[in-house]
Amino acid sequence: MSTLNHKGPTRFALLARTWLLCGAVALAAASGAARAETVRNLATVAGVRGNHLVGYGLVVGLDGTGDQTTQTPFTVLSIENMLARFGIQVPTNANPQLKNVAAVTVHATLPPFAKPGQTINVTVSSIGNATSLRGGSLIMTPLRGADGQIYAMAQGSVLVNGFSARGADGSSVTVNIPSSGSIPNGATVERSVPTDFDSLPYVTLDLDTPSFTNATRLTQAINRTFGAGTAEALDAVSVRVRAPKSPTQRIAYVAALQNLAIKPGTPPARVIINSRTGTVVISSGVRVMPAAVSTGSLSVTIAEHYTVSQPNPFSATGHTAIIPHSSVRVRQEKAHMFLFPAGVNLDAIVRAVNAVGATPDDLVAILEALKEAGALRAQLIVI
Repeated sequence: MSTLNHKGPTRFALLARTWLLCGAVALAAASGAARAETVRNLATVAGVRGNHLVGYGLVVGLDGTGDQTTQTPFTVLSIENMLARFGIQVPTNANPQLKNVAAVTVHATLPPFAKPGQTINVTVSSIGNATSLRGGSLIMTPLRGADGQIYAMAQGSVLVNGFSARGADGSSVTVNIPSSGSIPNGATVERSVPTDFDSLPYVTLDLDTPSFTNATRLTQAINRTFGAGTAEALDAVSVRVRAPKSPTQRIAYVAALQNLAIKPGTPPARVIINSRTGTVVISSGVRVMPAAVSTGSLSVTIAEHYTVSQPNPFSATGHTAIIPHSSVRVRQEKAHMFLFPAGVNLDAIVRAVNAVGATPDDLVAILEALKEAGALRAQLIVI
């Protein structure tokens, strides 16, 4: 009987513990352990990931909403190259005006362990000046990976959620994005991505969020369940776990690892500000030291007025002139001041800011000022 290359349990003992662990995890979930999270919600298995694919193709059969070939010559060249493969030569002096064809990029994600013959969803996006892909069909397009190899072939009718309408006077209405669409199960996998999932004597669990606390607790939970020395933390992200070599046993083993329940550590206090949208997210662990805040706003309004000056009746001199007049008005809102006591929490911060009617921009300015003053006990992240 072969054993793992360490002083731990045999493969069959590991498999038996795997099934016992599944039952223990189910009992723990039923008992409702406080704040416990399963490993599948906190970490992923290293190497088990999707791979991005991309390709260039043509969508045909459009109702006059395709590329204007005078502005997108690559569409005409693509059509000529495609016809040449079928033995059709386009005269050199011909100037095709193809309004029912659009050049597009096709991209998809190849799931982990995808096998030849399986199908995946693809997204089709116009790269020319086509106004809509509605009603079009993508002709056979190879999808390549980062290594340049072909991993899938895409083809099918494009589904578009948006639409556009244009009137004779130039007015138009557009809903969603009609120049992009999708093809459910539109690509067939032709090549699988090699993986070392079952070739190494261990599997590595990568935490979604780096945390020394979570890496330590995950290592301890695995060692308590499968025996000392089974797992070791490599850093704040990765935990390496010894695993059986048999594919069947390894799959059951990884399933048991993902169903383990641990209590994650308290996340760091953070304030995240999106400078583009004005969105502010404050985590529950944010605290503020004693500080007084005053906020107000200043608005300046400039209005332009025009008057017409005309010469006197029957005057031989002078001419009509337009004279501009500008009016400038400055208005300053009444400033509000409020006091933060020591150790105030998220609820108190939100209520204090709402009480003075502060806008998102005011809130951002308040948080930045508190951070500069050393009163904000949190990481301030601006994205």
